[in-house]
Amino acid sequence: MERGLIGRKLGMTQIFWEDGSVIPVTVIEAGPCVVIQKKTVETDGYNAVQLGFERAKEKKVTKPLKGHFNRADKGFFRILREFRVGSPESYEVGQEMKADLYNVGDYVDVIGTTRGRGFAGVVKRYGFKGGRATHGSMFHRAPGSVGSSAYPSHVFKGKRLPGHMGSERQTVQNLLVLGVRAESNQILVKGSIPGSKNSIVLIKDAIKM
Repeated sequence: MERGLIGRKLGMTQIFWEDGSVIPVTVIEAGPCVVIQKKTVETDGYNAVQLGFERAKEKKVTKPLKGHFNRADKGFFRILREFRVGSPESYEVGQEMKADLYNVGDYVDVIGTTRGRGFAGVVKRYGFKGGRATHGSMFHRAPGSVGSSAYPSHVFKGKRLPGHMGSERQTVQNLLVLGVRAESNQILVKGSIPGSKNSIVLIKDAIKM
């Protein structure tokens, strides 16, 4: 991966394409991001660049982070993320990257955190069919039998059961970039991406193209 940006999901809309078709798109505020640190195999064991996104007030930043940000001398930021790169020497500390890093027709992978849905049962969480809906069945949305008999007398690890749903890191691959609004730092990608409105997402070059 040679390119990447930190962004914020603004929501979904639709655009009309040249042939008159309507295409659903997600609008992402991508950047501006600033290179805060470069990491190399010699110093850190791997090649990467650390980007900062969204300005923060000095009083909101801890002292260790203040010293870290002062090296780049570009202010303070709320969000810090790393992106693996093949050649960190092509980046400069303090360099600013915006939405025009990508062009219409590029394919990207977008990483986000799915919406949290709290404690969910097996029907909502895994799509179980459930029991009969007839009167008196007493078995509608329960998980059913989960254990064994005398042997092995326990529930196997990994059994699909009720529990916390959502709030997981998820990647959507090969999303087509359909629009780049450089003046407002917005990228329009085809389809949906994980996360709620205003959630932080990472945009990377597609790895399977």
